[in-house]
Amino acid sequence: MIRALLYSDQSALQQILGATLASNIHLQVDSDKQGVLDRIAQKQVDVLIVDLNAGFVPLEIQLAFIAQLQTTDLPVLVLTDDDRRSTALELMQHGVYDHFRNPPSPLEMTIIIRRAYEHAQLKRELAEAKQTIQAVTRVDQLTGRSQKMLSVYDLIHRVADLDTGVLITGESGTGKELVARAIHNLGGRSATPFVAVSCGAIPETLIEAELFGHEKGAFTGATGARQGLLEMAGEGTLFLDEIGELSLSTQVKLLRVLQQREFTRLGGQRPIPLKARVLYATHRDLNRMIEEETFRRDLYFRINVINIQVPALRQRPEDIPALTESFLKLYSASCRKTVTGVHPHAMAALINYEWPGNVRELENVIHRAIIVGQAETIGIDDLPEQFHDGGAGSGPIPASSTFEHLLRDYKRKIAQQAIQDCNGNKTLAAVSLQISRAYLHRLLRSDVDECEVA
Repeated sequence: MIRALLYSDQSALQQILGATLASNIHLQVDSDKQGVLDRIAQKQVDVLIVDLNAGFVPLEIQLAFIAQLQTTDLPVLVLTDDDRRSTALELMQHGVYDHFRNPPSPLEMTIIIRRAYEHAQLKRELAEAKQTIQAVTRVDQLTGRSQKMLSVYDLIHRVADLDTGVLITGESGTGKELVARAIHNLGGRSATPFVAVSCGAIPETLIEAELFGHEKGAFTGATGARQGLLEMAGEGTLFLDEIGELSLSTQVKLLRVLQQREFTRLGGQRPIPLKARVLYATHRDLNRMIEEETFRRDLYFRINVINIQVPALRQRPEDIPALTESFLKLYSASCRKTVTGVHPHAMAALINYEWPGNVRELENVIHRAIIVGQAETIGIDDLPEQFHDGGAGSGPIPASSTFEHLLRDYKRKIAQQAIQDCNGNKTLAAVSLQISRAYLHRLLRSDVDECEVA
C-alpha cells in the first residue's frame, strides 16, 4: 500500500482523488503545513502531493515550503493552475518529481504516484548499497562480500570510535585478530600502537607480569623493572585474544583494572592509568564456562557490550573465490612463481569442503598448492588428498563437465546465494556482487553465455 498525502484545502479535489485513485494507494489529506510536516516526521507518508493553490498563498511561499520538504527525501508531486513554462522550470529546480495541471487525471496521477514511490525506493536501496560497498572496501585486510561478512563490517564501523567492550567470537582461524585490527585502524586510535597477545600462549605464572608489568625484585628473576602490555599499548589498542584461557584469579584482577581504569605493576605501589582501549576475542563458549564457573559472569558483561561473531568459512562459501584470489597474489609473489588462477574442478572442491580450520586452513592449502604446482593454474592434483573427491560432503564431479558448464553452475550458485542473503532483493544482490542487475538476471537464466562480461 502506497501512502500518499495531499496538502490541499479544496474539498472537491479531495473527493475526486480519494474516489478515483487506484486501490493500492491510500490517500491522506491535510490542509495544515505543520500537520504535513508532523505526518512526515512520523513516517506516515511515501509520496507527497502539494496543491499550489492551497490557502491562496503566494507562489514564493509555496516554493519555500516545497524546498523545506526536499530535506525529507520524499518524492513531491505538485498540482497547479499555472501552466507557464517558467513555473514548470522553477518547480523542477526545487526538486519536484512531477507536476500536473488542475484538474488532474486520476489515471495519470495513479501512474505517476507509483513511479515516484518506486523511484524513492530505488534511491534508498542504492544509498544503502553504496554504504555497504564503502564499508566493504574500507575494512582493512578482511575479504568477503557475503551477507554474513557485510554484517561484520557494519558492526566494525559502528564500534570503531567507541571505547566500549567489544568481544569478537568465532572458531579458530576465522580472522578474529583481523577484525580487531580493522576496529583499531578505522577508529581514532589508528596512529597509536596495536598490541596483540594470546592469553593461552603465556604460562599462568607469567600472564600477570606480562599484562601489568613488574618492578625490580617483584619475584625471583625480576632483575629490573618492566612495562606490561597494558602500559606498552599506551593510548592505542590492546587485543586480548583467547580471553577464555585466563585463570579465575587473573580474571578478578583484570576486571578491577577495567572498572577502575588503572593498574599497578607487580611489586609496585604507584597506580598507572589505563589509557588503552582493550578488545577481546575467544573461540570458546563463555556462557557455558560461566555455568561451569570457570569464567566470571561480571567480567563477561564488562567485555561483551558488543559481540561480533565472525562466521566460519563453511557458512560463507561464496567468499572462497575472493579469498583464494587474495592468497594466490600473496604467495605467488613470495614463492616467485606465476600462478594466475584455479581450475574449475579444483575450485569446486574448495567450495564443497567443510574447512574445519577456516580461513587459516584455506590460506595454507593455497600456499602449499603454489609450492607443489607446476602450472600457472592450480589443479585438483595440486590440492591435498582430502580434496580429490570434490571435498567433504559432495559427490564426484562428472568427468563430462566442461569448463563452461562448471563455471556457469558456479556463477549461478553464487548469484542465487547472494539473492537469498539479501532477502530476495536483486538490486542489493547485484551491488554486493559488483555486477549489473541485468547481468544478474542473465546469470539466473539457464541459457546464460559464460563468455559474457559483467
